[in-house]
Amino acid sequence: MFVLRETRTRQPLLPLRLFRSASLSAGTVLVILLMFALFGAMFFMTFYLENVHGLDPVAAGVRLLPMTGMLIIGAPLSGAVITRLGPRIPIMTGMLLAAVALFGLSRLGPVSSPNDTIVWFLLLGLGLSPVMVGATDVIVGNAPVELAGVAGGLQSTAMQVGGTLGTAVLGAVMSAKVSSLLPSGWHAAHLPALTGAQLTQVKSAVSVGAAPVTPGTPARAASVITDLTHATFTSGMHTAFLVAAAVALAGAVIALITRRGNGGASAHPAS
Repeated sequence: MFVLRETRTRQPLLPLRLFRSASLSAGTVLVILLMFALFGAMFFMTFYLENVHGLDPVAAGVRLLPMTGMLIIGAPLSGAVITRLGPRIPIMTGMLLAAVALFGLSRLGPVSSPNDTIVWFLLLGLGLSPVMVGATDVIVGNAPVELAGVAGGLQSTAMQVGGTLGTAVLGAVMSAKVSSLLPSGWHAAHLPALTGAQLTQVKSAVSVGAAPVTPGTPARAASVITDLTHATFTSGMHTAFLVAAAVALAGAVIALITRRGNGGASAHPAS
């Protein structure tokens, strides 16, 4: 309906002629895929650190700082490389690095140390830097000068859409994995049978890594429930991260279509 409206109105909010540029279109898809992988992955990583390993929010946030630090360091370096080589190779390399980092995070288990995330977060931040910087060059640089502001808004919208889709889709992947593993695991552990309503509540808790242990539960049963919860959650996280890694690989392929702006809104002195 939005596309139909934009093709008929005299003053469209998003002029669809922008997408005549294959490079701009590819850059927009790249931003969506990047945010899909990043937001979806970080959504579960927070639960992993807090609910599986028992870290408080501050300690969990500290574990994410290596990625933030690499973004801060990598952004200016990526800008210099992109100015010299163009966006295609740096963006493709960045998406490949992100895919490797996401695959590495998928190998984390219930007994892995929270510090095992550091290397993968460093690599993820290093990979994201050229994609974020290069996407701006590709999207805004390939837009006509008079639509530079619209192109910038398009990039911001793509980031929001990608993050929303990543959280929703990978959340569905996690939910499906929990639904397939939890009932059989609960039965195999010889835990008390659950009603339909109770099973729904337990699945909801396990989907975020929280052990559904009620007050008064015997210590042995509580330990079994906690172990089952963490094993099921990390299995779902493993699948979700693999999906995110596949999305990042798809982004690396799409990066081959991108090119530096050849006029339009790209006002780089080095262009």
